[in-house]
Order: sequence, then structure tokens, then C-alpha cells
Amino acid sequence: MAVIKFSRQREAIKSYLAQTTSHPTAATIYEELRTDHPNISLGTVYRNLNFLVEQGEILKISCDDGSDHFDGNTNPHYHFVCTSCHQVSDLDLPDMEHVNVLASANFAGKIVGHTTYFYGTCPQCLKQSQRVSDTVD
Repeated sequence: MAVIKFSRQREAIKSYLAQTTSHPTAATIYEELRTDHPNISLGTVYRNLNFLVEQGEILKISCDDGSDHFDGNTNPHYHFVCTSCHQVSDLDLPDMEHVNVLASANFAGKIVGHTTYFYGTCPQCLKQSQRVSDTVD
């Protein structure tokens, strides 16, 4: 097994993701880290994010608009993706382990987990939409 070399920039990315629940994109992470790490490049951020995803240390959430968002919380949980502003947020839901049982009923293999995204309009976009419709009426 190869030894993984310590990287201050990788640790900064992990630390940033551990302290936020905003599910930022690579560009957002880059902008946030540039102040304390002026020599960091966007390419370095992407490479380290991909490495951390491969190592199972963070999650990558791919959205329908082509953007990837990242989450430092690798514990099983569910996400909501706003189809208007494309923000990703955590959903506080009870575990849905029964979905694995349902899926296993018609599958000859072994299911050990699942990933579920919920899509719709976030509260902020709903408010914005309501304000626009109120001014039109």
C-alpha cells in the first residue's frame, strides 16, 4: 500500500469541509482558501477533492446542472438539490434502510447501501418566486 504524503492544502480543504454544511463547489472552496493559502490553485483544489472522494474522506454530489458539490460528512444522510439555485442541503430524515430491503427483493446480488437525492425548490427560491408573483398581481 502506498504511503500518502501529507499536504497542507489537502488538510485545509478537509478542515473547511468539516466546518461547513453548505456543500460548496470546488470554485467556492478555492475562493475561501485563497486568503490563507495564496499559492493554492484551482487545479490543486480539484485534484485534492477528487483524491479525498476516492479515499472516502468526503462525498461528491453531482447535480443536474453539471456542477459538483462536496460534503465533509460521510455518514449516511440525504440531500436536497434546489432546481432553481442549484444549492445542496442536508435533509434531516430518519434512516431509510427499508429501501435496501425493497431493492433486494428483486435483485440477486447483495445491496449494502443507497444514495438518494431529493429535488425541488428551496425555501429561499420559493420566497423569491412568491415576491415576484406578488409584484405581478
